[in-house]
Amino acid sequence: MTKSRAVAALLAAAIGLSVTTQVVNAAEQSASFRHDYLAGAIAWDKVEARAKGEKELNFYYWGGDDTLNVWIDSVVRPAMAERGVKLNPVRIAATKDAVDLVLTELAAGKAEGEGSVDVIWLNGENFFTLAQQDALWGSFAETLPNSKNFVWDPTSPLSSPNLRDFGTETKGREVPWSGEQYVCAVNGQYVQAADAPSTFDDLKAYLDANPGKFTYVKPPHYVGNTFVQEAIYAHNPDGNGAEPFQKSIDELGAKELARLIAPGLDYLKTIEPQLATADGGKPRYPEDTAALDSMFLNAEVYFNCKFGIYAVNSGLITGRYPEAAQEFIFPENLMIKNKNYLAIPLNSPNPASALVFADYMSSVDAQASKLKTVGYPVGIDPMQLSANDRELVKIAAPSHYGVTSEDLDANAVADTNASLVDIIEATWLEYIERGSDKPIAKIVADAVGKSAPE
Repeated sequence: MTKSRAVAALLAAAIGLSVTTQVVNAAEQSASFRHDYLAGAIAWDKVEARAKGEKELNFYYWGGDDTLNVWIDSVVRPAMAERGVKLNPVRIAATKDAVDLVLTELAAGKAEGEGSVDVIWLNGENFFTLAQQDALWGSFAETLPNSKNFVWDPTSPLSSPNLRDFGTETKGREVPWSGEQYVCAVNGQYVQAADAPSTFDDLKAYLDANPGKFTYVKPPHYVGNTFVQEAIYAHNPDGNGAEPFQKSIDELGAKELARLIAPGLDYLKTIEPQLATADGGKPRYPEDTAALDSMFLNAEVYFNCKFGIYAVNSGLITGRYPEAAQEFIFPENLMIKNKNYLAIPLNSPNPASALVFADYMSSVDAQASKLKTVGYPVGIDPMQLSANDRELVKIAAPSHYGVTSEDLDANAVADTNASLVDIIEATWLEYIERGSDKPIAKIVADAVGKSAPE
């Protein structure tokens, strides 16, 4: 080897060692920051100062709502810039894509401070997956200055959606950002809201007389899953609705879950011939809410059930709903309500910026602006706010058509435990869509076996 090549080799080795050392130091610094912050050893002004020195914040979220995207760009991005943080909104087709990216990077050795994702908008199964894999940054939610806008007292029933996400304890690893409820709308040109079904028995009676004018989104879409879960709640053989479905599959067991869900699935099979039909006479289950909206607008169906406390308001404004659309209560006392959240992955590359972002999104101003502009309900708890702030939120709220907020609250129930969702979904696909003649107990047992960790 010539002298020049030897020098070049030594230089390359030194550069490689330097880069490796820098990476290790960055990971160590990120881990140290996380440890010290969660231990209460770093004041909030220090967090803000660190955020200003970090790179852009990568916020991964479902980008299928143009109104939300505009609000993020026109309101949130400038607000974060004022705080010295450059926001990079990463719009994805499915939240699972961001979850998979985090888990893939962690498996590849990209440790604290070395990932691509700073914050994810999620709930339910996606949070459950990250929690199972210990892939979350830590219990940050109650440390934020704006944590005062939430009820955290475990003795208060009002704290439940803040402390449990689809039955999984949040442990402060995510902060509520918005709320939603499964709400049905009716086309008043054809069915008066007062005559709309309020129970699943009523729905069956309506379909007996008016076949083809109702359907629901196809599982595994979460909107379809939710309709299935409400039917299961309503036909719970023990008569206690949502209560047993707050338990995990480990607590319930496959045999008990099968017993509890069988009547609801049998009901869904019974009404299947009376649903809206596609070519060939088969039941038509729209793939997503956009497809259901189109059927509703064109009067192919007279009902539209999906998540959306203010869906009628936004549908009327955008022209996606018929002019006579109204909300109605269905099913009585079993309208699933939940919250969705912002979570920080363990290997967030800009954790201080992520904290500042989560705090801003928890502010009254941001929440009221989101409510007014996008029509997404607040994730903060109004009872925690001052009278002036409560009024600000109230004024920002879109209009209801046919029901009140109090009506919706009075009929709300909790969502299904995240560990049960995939199993119920798999059972619907096998028993309803594929028309399997296997006993439900066998289908559930097989689904539980496939979902068990290896």
